[in-house]
Amino acid sequence: MIAIVDGGSTKCDWVILENDGTEVLKTETVGFNPNITKPELIAIELEKNQALTKFCDYLENIFFYGSGCGTPENRLIVEREIQKVFTKSNIQVKEDLLAAAYAAYRGVPAIVCILGTGSNACYFDGENVKTELPSLGFLIGDEGSGSALGKQLVRHYFMKKLPPDLHQQFTEIYQLNIDDLLKNMYHNPRANAYMADFTRFIVDRKSHPYFQNFIYKELKNFLEFQVMPYEECRDAEINFIGSVAYFFEDSLRAAAADFHFKVGTVVQKPIESLVNYHRAYIIPKL
Repeated sequence: MIAIVDGGSTKCDWVILENDGTEVLKTETVGFNPNITKPELIAIELEKNQALTKFCDYLENIFFYGSGCGTPENRLIVEREIQKVFTKSNIQVKEDLLAAAYAAYRGVPAIVCILGTGSNACYFDGENVKTELPSLGFLIGDEGSGSALGKQLVRHYFMKKLPPDLHQQFTEIYQLNIDDLLKNMYHNPRANAYMADFTRFIVDRKSHPYFQNFIYKELKNFLEFQVMPYEECRDAEINFIGSVAYFFEDSLRAAAADFHFKVGTVVQKPIESLVNYHRAYIIPKL
């Protein structure tokens, strides 16, 4: 049996297949970004999902594609912790950009972007992933992401930049004070996911004129910092994966048009396409 995992900072989507590609289980766990999550929590969280752990003795291969798994050290951390639960499995841990590239592949080379809790971009020619830039993470990178939008929203709220109607609605929904905010920013091991949760407020009010400009500026920031450095950006199609890209697709396409970029597919959850890629290209080689 085979497990394919799309691991984000907020949650991981798991799909277990028979060796012939037949789906057996689809489930989810919390996200395991080794830059943020304490390693010892990974096995603990996995053990909580009994539907998943009942396959411990049967999984031969686990393909885990994770946020924060771009360095050898982090990949080893995640592999070691998953191995504690799935002791009989061959575990391959790779970065989430590769999963996005596989999921977005349509037979032609393209730039592939992740816009979810975090953000990233690469160029995929069908076989190889090329990255021009490092991922600077939650604190100084992740432009256009849910965590970036959440940080900007909270900043605008406390600095009294929101229009009165939005300020009042935010106050009533969250009852957020500065002490709770700072505690979650500096002492919460999942601070990026905490900030990204505020994006729901924007999604529900994305037609508000204030947020239309707010969203547009942040997505344009992403394109400038993470897409423009690729020389292929003028000619290649640009495909997007992630909830931010999906919910703000109109603003994303408008921002891309300003750069004369060609936006291709926009997919909210890549797991189905990722599984199909494995069925077509990876499972036959096992």
